[in-house]
Amino acid sequence: MSASTTAEITPKAATTPRASQFSIAIQFVLAGVVWGSSFLFMKVALEGISPAQVAGSRLVFGALALGLFVLISREHLPRRLRIWGHMTVLAVTFCVVPFLLFSWAQQHVTSGLASIYNATTPIMTAIMAGLLLRVEKLKRLQIAGIGVGILGVVVIIGPWQGLDLSQSLVAQLAILGATACYGFSLAYMRKFVSDTGMSALMFSFLNIGIAAVIMVVLSPAIAFTPVHLDPWIVTSVVLLGCLGTGIAYVWNQNVVRAWGPTRASTVTYITPLVGVLLGVIILGEQLSWNEPVGALIVFLGILLAQDRLRRRRKDEKADAAASAPSSR
Repeated sequence: MSASTTAEITPKAATTPRASQFSIAIQFVLAGVVWGSSFLFMKVALEGISPAQVAGSRLVFGALALGLFVLISREHLPRRLRIWGHMTVLAVTFCVVPFLLFSWAQQHVTSGLASIYNATTPIMTAIMAGLLLRVEKLKRLQIAGIGVGILGVVVIIGPWQGLDLSQSLVAQLAILGATACYGFSLAYMRKFVSDTGMSALMFSFLNIGIAAVIMVVLSPAIAFTPVHLDPWIVTSVVLLGCLGTGIAYVWNQNVVRAWGPTRASTVTYITPLVGVLLGVIILGEQLSWNEPVGALIVFLGILLAQDRLRRRRKDEKADAAASAPSSR
């Protein structure tokens, strides 16, 4: 999943040393590559274990990886029950439900297509933040961006090819449900947990850790099925959990703190590229023309929904004014 999990953080790029900025840029790219690879890892893991086992395993391994970082940093768990309540809501909506939906859906769609649909998360976030939780007021340009994003999704689905309500279409809708969960969670974070004072690491650990406990509790009912393991499946599960659901979260949070949530969320553009390339090269997946075209339309919708185009023009004008010689 590619989304920033800290609601409002002031960027520190202007005051960060160049060496640290290079480190942040490396972490940004690595997070995008790891999250793009997650769809390949899920596809491989599903060859030997069930969707619920994939979701539960990645959460457990992710919690263990993040817990190790917490122990090293000697951070303390929050004591307020309100924080634990909100983090439990996020554990369900940001981890348990979308992870289950993605894992189930990837039995019926390619890993590349799943990675493309994952890029709709910013569109879903704008919808949830503006219309459901009302943490921000949508402007006309943002509403237009949402409309363009929805058009991109329609192009990806390709209704002109015929809708037979097969498992593939249901799976695509399930993935959209998962990104809707991400959008709701990101808006929920901004509204309810932006003032908790938790570090990015503790925030991520609680989010993944509580979700892991929930999945362990649910395992007797949904995850006790036969498994068929081989080295590729085990490696995929470990990498999906430790990297994709663990370390990459720490990298992403470092980027958010250095660059701010808006710039950090551009990792959304990396993940589908990596996901599609790995699916085609390693798994031999086929890519229909409408999928990348729809993805480009979705990206345009993201730019509009996040007001990136106008903000970039303002930044360029501000930079030009700052660099112009002053008359004295």
